[in-house]
Amino acid sequence: MTTKTETLKSRDLSGFITKYAIYIVLVVLVIGIAIYDPRFLSVSILRDILLQSSTRVIIALGAAFILITGGTDLSAGRIVGLSAVISASMLQTEEYGRRFFPDLPQLPMFIPILIAVVAGLIVGLINGIVVAKFRVPPFIATLGTMVAVYGANSLYFDMKPNQSQPIGGLRPDFSSLGTGAIGSSSTYSIPYIVIFAIIVSVIVWIVFNKTKLGKYMYAIGGNIHAAVVSGINVNRYLIYIYSIAGALYGLAGVLEAARTGGATNNYGNMYELDAIAACVVGGVSTSGGIGTVPGVLAGVLIFSVINYGLTFIGISPYWQLIIKGVIIVAAVAFDMRKYMNSK
Repeated sequence: MTTKTETLKSRDLSGFITKYAIYIVLVVLVIGIAIYDPRFLSVSILRDILLQSSTRVIIALGAAFILITGGTDLSAGRIVGLSAVISASMLQTEEYGRRFFPDLPQLPMFIPILIAVVAGLIVGLINGIVVAKFRVPPFIATLGTMVAVYGANSLYFDMKPNQSQPIGGLRPDFSSLGTGAIGSSSTYSIPYIVIFAIIVSVIVWIVFNKTKLGKYMYAIGGNIHAAVVSGINVNRYLIYIYSIAGALYGLAGVLEAARTGGATNNYGNMYELDAIAACVVGGVSTSGGIGTVPGVLAGVLIFSVINYGLTFIGISPYWQLIIKGVIIVAAVAFDMRKYMNSK
């Protein structure tokens, strides 16, 4: 009887660790760095980590849409760069000496932002059509889009009179989206960009858990053939999902330009890999059908803590890359083990 009770307790403990492993890892990372240097637990450090994580959260949430359907999106980073360049090029001050559009009047801020987000949505729409209608594997479809978008963005960036010069001189009202905050104290204030990330996270959680789109997204990722048989218009919803992801990348690009005070055609380079890694570490299955918003947020925070925390205590960036690589491989191996055991 005792043995059976111990076995049940062991299973319960194993189940708890499996379910909350990502959060346990995050807590252990924070505690480990804080033991080495207690200053890491200061409010200002937490604020900096959240500030750096905000755009990455939005990109990762966009990538999560695709991964849950069983696909992948390699174009995310280049869409971020495209939207950053588009928004920055149209939101420079009149006094700036090297304006991208010298004769462009000062537009209401929402117009360039909307244009940039719609540009991301259009690229996502193209991805969705290529994947859904032409049956091109998502990896190949988005790889092609990644290259094409970078080329198009570079041509735009190289137009006269800019000719590939970094875009700067952004309007204060636009820059404040990325650098402004609620509160008078720089330490205890809440950055606007963090608020944007929270709002997007809440909306995505609602979509994942309370809407038909979310329900069908999980169904497509879980078993696409069963989804078709059950009457789901898979092609239509795949197009919706890729379009939403593109719009989220576009929004992230706008906020990244505002946060950094400028843009170049190389913005967003490799961001898609960080986003996919954060999703996988956060429990989004590479096989599709599984993933949560809290898990994605935890995945992003883990990598932010690694980047910021290990730099904070003086660990070489090369060791940081090794640690990140090991975590990614371990997360995928764990995910595949769960997938094979479920078969």
